[in-house]
Amino acid sequence: QVQLVESGGGLVQAGGSLRLSCAASGRIVSVNVMAWYRQAPGKERDLVARITSGGSTNYADSVKGRFTISRDNAKNTVYLQMNSLKPEDTAVYYCNADACVGAVCVFPRNYWGQGTQVTVSS
Repeated sequence: QVQLVESGGGLVQAGGSLRLSCAASGRIVSVNVMAWYRQAPGKERDLVARITSGGSTNYADSVKGRFTISRDNAKNTVYLQMNSLKPEDTAVYYCNADACVGAVCVFPRNYWGQGTQVTVSS
């Protein structure tokens, strides 16, 4: 099994910054795609950013230019640097990853973190 533990959420004013971290642990053979999703009250959970094991990234249009996703493969950790935060960024942010566990990777499975609250005040 893989556990994803997020940290770094909190309350900030509009225009401020936060850096989210998500560390994967367990009997990990490899971690493929890692991503951040967010879910605002009454809304569906949407993709914010994703990054492949090779470093290729994709961002939602709403955060492009403000957020940066990165990863440290040696630490099995993904980060989300959030700058110029807006009240509409307020949501629970969830870490997601495709990972292989056990002695041999047959196929990756998908895992979710518990979520961390980000609140941006105006």
